[in-house]
Amino acid sequence: MPVPTAVEAPGARSSGLSSVPLESAKTAAQTPVYWLGESGRSVYLYREFRQTGNRGDPITTAVYAMTKQQPLDEDYFNPWRPASSIGASISAKNVITVDISADAFEQPLDEGMARRAVQQLVYTATAAAASFGLTAQNQQIQVVILVDGRTGYKAFGHIPLGEPMVREHSLAAPVWVIDPQERSVYADSKVVVNGRGVSRNGTLGWEIREVGAGPEEPEIADYPSGSVALDGEEMNSGTFKFSVTLPQGTYELSVFQGEPGGERDFVDSKEFRVE
Repeated sequence: MPVPTAVEAPGARSSGLSSVPLESAKTAAQTPVYWLGESGRSVYLYREFRQTGNRGDPITTAVYAMTKQQPLDEDYFNPWRPASSIGASISAKNVITVDISADAFEQPLDEGMARRAVQQLVYTATAAAASFGLTAQNQQIQVVILVDGRTGYKAFGHIPLGEPMVREHSLAAPVWVIDPQERSVYADSKVVVNGRGVSRNGTLGWEIREVGAGPEEPEIADYPSGSVALDGEEMNSGTFKFSVTLPQGTYELSVFQGEPGGERDFVDSKEFRVE
């Protein structure tokens, strides 16, 4: 999708999330990379796991991928330009230092989008460190961003860099499907869905449609839809998980705030195939 350069201010909302747990070391088979996506009249952070080349350490590898790759999900976008150089280190006190070249900031962005792009880097760097077991689990990680080795640079002309930064929980997506990822292929008819979300009543709605089925065609009677409860320490936010069994075909899964067949808000959708 085209890269938006501004956040639509009227009606823009916080995700409502008060915490976003760090990634687990169990997820280290692929590199975690965060992207931006529009939802509910604002822009939020979403994660994909990607196959990437090795740049010497997991944090450098992840940040390189963030600047050079594009999301698998066409609903997401990437405001960064490819960086010509990136270096990373981590201290014993869980402080990551990322040194990135100035050419990565050449996309013109407004202040709101610049804030989200910087958080995209913070989320990606901390996810890589946690996923590969470089930091103590369940402890806050800080990120210091240098540009060409210096402090004081203003990211995209707006956000001062050089001081420790942490994840802004309010910018994480209100509804976020972790599995399946976009274009996943299942050799088994059983598809396990999991993700994170926030909802006033502690539940999210979900629907599955066959891709390519026209609106005039009757739907398969067994197309599943329903609601799923959020499992977390806070009543209205947490993780969700459920499974469905589907015949061969290509499908689109949607998870959202609301009820199936009714009004939907903060939709995250994923296309996948069962073979």
